[in-house]
Amino acid sequence: MARPTTPAPTAPGSTEDRESSRQIGALRALLPFMWPYRRLMAAAVLALVSTAIISLALPLAVRRVVDNFGTENAAILDQYFTAALGIAALLAIGTGLRYALVTRLGERVVADIRKAVFDRVIGMSPAFYETIMTGEVLSRITTDTTLILSVIGSSVSIALRNVLIFLGGLGLMLVTSAKLTGLVLLIVPAVVVPILVLGRRLRVISRENQDWIAASSGNASESLGAVQTVQAFTHEAASRAQFAHVTELSFDAARRRITTRAAMTVIVIFLVFTGIVGVLWIGARDVRGGDMSAGALVQFVIYAVMVAGAVAALSEIWGELQRAAGATERLVELLQTRDSVRDPDTERAAALPDPVVGRICFEDVSFSYPSRPAVQALDHVDLTIEPGETVAFVGPSGAGKTTIIQLILRFYDPASGRITLDGVDLADLHRDAFRRAVALVPQDPVIFAASARDNIGFGRPDATLAEIEQAARAAAAHEFIAALPDGYDSYLGERGVMLSGGQKQRIAIARAILRNAPVLLLDEATSALDAESERAVQAAVDRLSAERTTLIVAHRLATVKKADRIVVLDQGRIVATGPHDQLVAEGGLYARLARLQFTDGLAAE
Repeated sequence: MARPTTPAPTAPGSTEDRESSRQIGALRALLPFMWPYRRLMAAAVLALVSTAIISLALPLAVRRVVDNFGTENAAILDQYFTAALGIAALLAIGTGLRYALVTRLGERVVADIRKAVFDRVIGMSPAFYETIMTGEVLSRITTDTTLILSVIGSSVSIALRNVLIFLGGLGLMLVTSAKLTGLVLLIVPAVVVPILVLGRRLRVISRENQDWIAASSGNASESLGAVQTVQAFTHEAASRAQFAHVTELSFDAARRRITTRAAMTVIVIFLVFTGIVGVLWIGARDVRGGDMSAGALVQFVIYAVMVAGAVAALSEIWGELQRAAGATERLVELLQTRDSVRDPDTERAAALPDPVVGRICFEDVSFSYPSRPAVQALDHVDLTIEPGETVAFVGPSGAGKTTIIQLILRFYDPASGRITLDGVDLADLHRDAFRRAVALVPQDPVIFAASARDNIGFGRPDATLAEIEQAARAAAAHEFIAALPDGYDSYLGERGVMLSGGQKQRIAIARAILRNAPVLLLDEATSALDAESERAVQAAVDRLSAERTTLIVAHRLATVKKADRIVVLDQGRIVATGPHDQLVAEGGLYARLARLQFTDGLAAE
C-alpha cells in the first residue's frame, strides 16, 4: 500500500488541461447555479452598493464636524454629529442585511452544487471508479464546496464592496485633493506587482494543497473501510504512517500557501501604509500653509485609509478566490466527466415489451476491463438464455462469470457484439428501464447503515412490513431478524457490522426476493451460508427461479446441480454447456472441478 510522493491527477482530464485552466475565470462555472437565485443576488448587490455608498458618505460628515469645531453655533455641530450617527446606523443595518442575503445565497448555491455533483457521480458506471478513489469524490463534495461557500457567502461580496470602496474612495480623494491623490497613485504599481507575482504562486500551491487533502481523505476512507482487515494483519502502524505521511505533505503545502499569502499581505500593507504616512506628512504641511482645511485633510486621510484597506483586503481575498477557482475546476471536472456507459437520447430510446419475460442473448460479445485492456474478460461469447430458465456459470477464478452479471446490468458496455433483453439491445434502453426488471444478489452483500426493514425494502421502498417479512422468511432471515433487539426496526450498523457474513447474505437475498423481478442474478449468493441455511435458501431460490429467468454464478457446484443448464467458462470463453450429469460424463474442465468437490459422492456413484 505504498503511496506516491507527489499528487497524481485524480480525475478525468490530463494534467496539462488542469494546469492551463487554473484561472479566476473558472469561477464563471458557478453562474448557472447562481442564476436561479438572481433576485436574491440583486437584493444582495443592492445592499452591498448601498453600504459602500454610505461608507463613502461618512468621511464627508466627519469633515463637516472637524471644520466646525470652532463654530459658536452649537446647533450646527449637533446636526453634523447627528447626521454622522444616522449614517453609521444605516451602515450597520445595510451591512447586516448584506451579510444575511449573501450568506443565504452561498448556502443555497453550495447545496445545489453538492446535489448536482452527487447526482452525477451516483449514476457513473464502475469504470469511473477504477480511475478515482471514492474518498477523492467525497473530498470534492465536502472540502471543495466549503471553499466555494466561503467565496460566495463572504469573499465575493467583500471583494465587490472593496472594489466599490476603492473606486469611490479614489474618486473622492481626487475631488478632495488632486495633488495628494497623484502622490498616492505613485505607489500603486509597487502594490500591484507583488499581488500578481505572489498570487500566481499562491494559486499553484493552493491547488497542490487541495490535491493532498483529497489524497488524505482517500487514504483514510480506504483504511477505515477495511478496518477489520487492517487490524487482522496488524497493519495499524503502517496505515498510521501512510496517513501521517500524506497529511504532513498536505500540511507542508498549506504551510507554503500560508507563508506566501502572509508575505504578500505584509508587502502590500507595508507599501500602502508607508505611502499614506508620506502623503499625510505632505498634507499636514499644506494645512499649516493654508492650502487646505484640517477637515479636508482628515477627509482625505479617511478616504486614503479606506482605499488602502480595500487594496489590502483585495490582496488577501485574491488568495481565497484562487483556492475557490481551483475547487470549482475540480467540481466542474466531475460534472463534465463523460461516462463510458451512456443512455440513449430519450427520443431514440427503445422500450421493453410489457411484461418482460426475461430472454437474454449474448451475441458475439467480447469485453476487457478498462484497467486491464490487454486481458479479455469475455472472448466472443454467444449465449441465449430462455425465459424462465435457470442457468449456472461455473469455472475457475477470472474465467468471466461475474463479468456476465456486470454486463447484463450494463455496468460496462461490451467492446464488440451486443446483449439483448427480450430482443432489445441493452444499449438502446435507458438503464433505469431494464434494471427495474432485474434483481441482484452480489458476491459481497451490501448492508446499509439502516434498519433491517429498510435494508430488505431497499429495492421496493413502498413494500409493506408483511411483504418484507415474507421475503425474509423465504431467505431464511426472519428468525435472526426477529431475535434482534428491535426486530425489523433494529439498526444493523455501518456495512452491517452487527451481522455475520451469512446473515448479511440472507438480507441481500431477501432484498432480491422482495424485488420480484423477472430476471434474478445470483453472484455467489450462498457462499457465506452454513449448510443448514444454505439448504433453506436454496429451497427458496428454487421456488423463486421457477417463475423467472435466473443466472447463478457459483464456485460451489452443489448449488448449481439443479440448474436447467450449466455454462462452463474458462479464460473468457464458453468451453462447455449442459446439465450437471452430462458435463460430468463428458469429462473436461467441469468434470475436473466436480471431482475436486464431489470426490466422495462420485466414488459412491
